[in-house]
Amino acid sequence: MSTRTIDLNADLGESFGAYTIGDDAAMLDIVTSANVACGFHGGDPEVMNATFRVAREKGVAVGAHPGFPDLWGFGRRIMPFSPAEIERIVAYQVGAATAMATYAGHRVAYVKTHGALGNLTERDPAVAQAVVNAVKGVDPNLPILAIALSHLERIGRDSGLTVFSEIFADRAYTEDGHLVSRKEPGAVLHDAEFAADRVVRMVNAGAIETISGRLLPTRIDTICVHGDNAESVDVARTVRAKLEAAGIALRALT
Repeated sequence: MSTRTIDLNADLGESFGAYTIGDDAAMLDIVTSANVACGFHGGDPEVMNATFRVAREKGVAVGAHPGFPDLWGFGRRIMPFSPAEIERIVAYQVGAATAMATYAGHRVAYVKTHGALGNLTERDPAVAQAVVNAVKGVDPNLPILAIALSHLERIGRDSGLTVFSEIFADRAYTEDGHLVSRKEPGAVLHDAEFAADRVVRMVNAGAIETISGRLLPTRIDTICVHGDNAESVDVARTVRAKLEAAGIALRALT
């Protein structure tokens, strides 16, 4: 029996009102953790409630997924907030997710930043510190999911928080270990077999694989598959199958 385990997470609950994004029901049959939008880049009270309830029924752990207040841009545009303002928009969203999860009979188990905000925590130490301050201010026992090799990963651990290091199944990496900008061709991986094979290689190596095939050693606790792509369900299902075939069991972080 395998002693190696890994978490598989997806960004879910990102529909809004009458607008549906992704196939959350299918994804919740595959992943072990769900990052639930908190109403700023996607999600609303109805969507949050439904997502938390289904996740609870299926035994999937849930996390707060705060982003910039940018429904039109799906939280993928950088917005000119100060670090202090970022602290408060993150705290606000974690509070909303905590309340709605409790209302649905579930429990928020971690925090993971979304989109442009998440990308800033990778490269900008001031933004990373703001997120850490927000989480510590709301609940210092809440873990953070941080992009591997990011400022948030380092600052979170230095601040005494529990930090889980995350790699992406469906995103390409630059030679210095950053995510390739979505503005660049090839930034998002759509081929399920290719993505899954690369994930197994990265988990086995304990390293990020760059575009050139270079391996950058890192801790890996969890793997993200985005939930809003047309190929998301196929990628997630293939990643899970290939991990399990390689003797790596899927288990939520908490």
